[in-house]
Amino acid sequence: MENYSIVIIIMAVMLALSALADKIRIPNPVLLIVAGIGIGFIPSIPHVELDPEVIFLIFLPPLLYDAAFNISFREFRTNINTISTLSISLVFITATGIAVTAHYLIPGMTWPLSFVLGAILSATDAVAAMSITKGLGLSHKTNTILEGESLVNDASALVAYRFAVAAVTGTSFVLWKASWQFLILMAGGFLVGAVMGKLLGFVLIRVKNNHIVATSFMLLMPFIAYRVAEEIHVSGVIAVVILGLSISRFSRKVFPETIRHQSKAFWDTIIFLLNGLIFILIGLQFPYVIATISKTSLMPYLGYALVITIVALALRMVRVFLQQANLQRAFQSKKRRIAEGALLDFNTSLIISWSGMRGIVSLAIAIGLPLTLANGEPFPQRTPIIFISIAVVLLTLIGQGLTLPWLVKKLTGKSAGEPVKTDH
Repeated sequence: MENYSIVIIIMAVMLALSALADKIRIPNPVLLIVAGIGIGFIPSIPHVELDPEVIFLIFLPPLLYDAAFNISFREFRTNINTISTLSISLVFITATGIAVTAHYLIPGMTWPLSFVLGAILSATDAVAAMSITKGLGLSHKTNTILEGESLVNDASALVAYRFAVAAVTGTSFVLWKASWQFLILMAGGFLVGAVMGKLLGFVLIRVKNNHIVATSFMLLMPFIAYRVAEEIHVSGVIAVVILGLSISRFSRKVFPETIRHQSKAFWDTIIFLLNGLIFILIGLQFPYVIATISKTSLMPYLGYALVITIVALALRMVRVFLQQANLQRAFQSKKRRIAEGALLDFNTSLIISWSGMRGIVSLAIAIGLPLTLANGEPFPQRTPIIFISIAVVLLTLIGQGLTLPWLVKKLTGKSAGEPVKTDH
């Protein structure tokens, strides 16, 4: 009953702060995270345990599905080159860069442990990216690239994390086997998502006149697709994303406008509540993790987190601007079929670079680190890895989240809410 009361209080605080955020013009996620940190420091508040399984099974499927459902498929296809570059190659570049930094910066960080930390922090977060950029008036193209990247890169990060943890526990790492397994995970997730999309489409055609049943099926299917994919050991993230993309195109052709509006209102409410709860939960974890770190280690670990945040941002900026140059070169050479609409300009590249926040997925896989190795010994450096991961998540969400509206206004001369024309 006590936990039930805490959840009710958190939800009430979340709703009140969400209303306040609009009035004081602070991004909603930033305000909720700060509130979560403050609530966590109240002595009488019991520890709210964040279960990684709950994140991956309850929170992630509907949030990914909603993002994929609302993404512009045409823009997604036009910018697939940039999206795939950022969601696959940048993930592994970032994981490697953070691993190198951690290995030489943090005492006791072996190479396998450094790559665990790098994998945890390698991917941007779909929930964070969409929540921070919402209301900034970014163009469809910029939003599509950010959302598309953060939808797909979770799968890449989870694969990198799996192999890094295996290396710590003593499992041998073979590059070609890892690459082959990555392809199987991605292809399998794609197949599961496509099949589930066809199945859901088949059902929706037959119940489309019953609005409540149709909406309920659309709510249930992301959970089924994710669970089925994970049960057969392929990517549940990719399965849900492909499901959302396929049903988005299908619904526009089959459903009348009234049903789509009713469905959207229902989904908007669900996503709003899930988003708000997630960001408060992120903030709540910080005070509890601080308690596990000695006072003498606190400032050094915060310093490590700041350096890693800067390294991740620098790598992202280099890769995004390199992608801009590569697209321009390919477009001019005519050797590769690059549409003019896929080209990036300076403003777009800088906004995309600055929008790479980490979030709930990084937090969940950090907290989900094994407690022990196969031989029963404690997982080495587990507490520092979790602390640094949470600190980096907070630094990116608060630091970049607070400065992104200012950056957009500076680059475009427009305030949040006005359309930003940063594309060709």
